[in-house]
This record gives sequence, C-alpha cells and structure tokens, in this order.
Amino acid sequence: MRVRVKRIDKSLPLPHYETKGAVGFDLLAREKMTIKSEEIALIPSNLIIEVPKGYALIIASRSSTPKRHGLTKPHGIGIIDQDYCGEKDEVKIQVFNFTKKSVTIPRGTRLAQGLFIRIDRAELKEVKEMRKKSRGGFGSTGQKIRRK
Repeated sequence: MRVRVKRIDKSLPLPHYETKGAVGFDLLAREKMTIKSEEIALIPSNLIIEVPKGYALIIASRSSTPKRHGLTKPHGIGIIDQDYCGEKDEVKIQVFNFTKKSVTIPRGTRLAQGLFIRIDRAELKEVKEMRKKSRGGFGSTGQKIRRK
C-alpha cells in the first residue's frame, strides 16, 4: 500500500518502520516544546497524511514515552480520518504531562506511532430491545473472575 505524505520541515526524516515486524511507524516532534505539569498539549508531527480509503490512521503512544518523558495520551489513541489531509491538516500528537514538573521535548523526539487499520462503516439500526442475555454491565467480566 502506498500512502501520500507531505513533510512540513524537509530536514526531519520521513517516518519508517524500524523493523520488519513493526506494525507502527514513529512520529516525531516537529518543534521543541515545553509542556507544563498536568497540561495537555498538541505537538506537531511534521506530517500531513492522506489516509487510504478503507483505512483509519491510529496515533498511539510509543511504549517508552510515559517512562522517558512523563507524557501519555489523554484519551488513549488519536484517530486520523480519511478526509483530514488538506494543506493545514498536520497530524498532531496530543499528550498529557502527568508529572509534577514541566517537560521539554526536543525537536525530532519520537513520541508516538502511527498504525493503519482497516475499517468499515456500519449502518446503525435502532431497535426497541436487545436479543442477547446481559453480561451484567460495565466491568462484569472482572466481577465474575473475582467471584469465583
């Protein structure tokens, strides 16, 4: 699969998969940024990406980012839609500084990874009731394990 990508700053490298088995490619910080304690920030990734039809681009934290930098994604992942690829649609890496001090991220730091995931659009049909038996609501599998 070929994906159209535009780099904003040509001095930063084009993302690539680090190993043959890697499923995600690293996203870099385009600028040096300081994130205050308990602040959410949007770090520019240097990329505008044209997501292919039938796919979504998922932005996930690198496993080392929380430990090395004290940053995490406030909502777990980011989702880049197929139609988010205009000239001003740079992919941003949303981060939350969970530490008690400011964190400075140098330009070029690998903070997140991008994964292309196949998707389909569902037609949602409202019904009056569900046919299946309830499992017990949110957290019900954990409750069943503890009860045994």
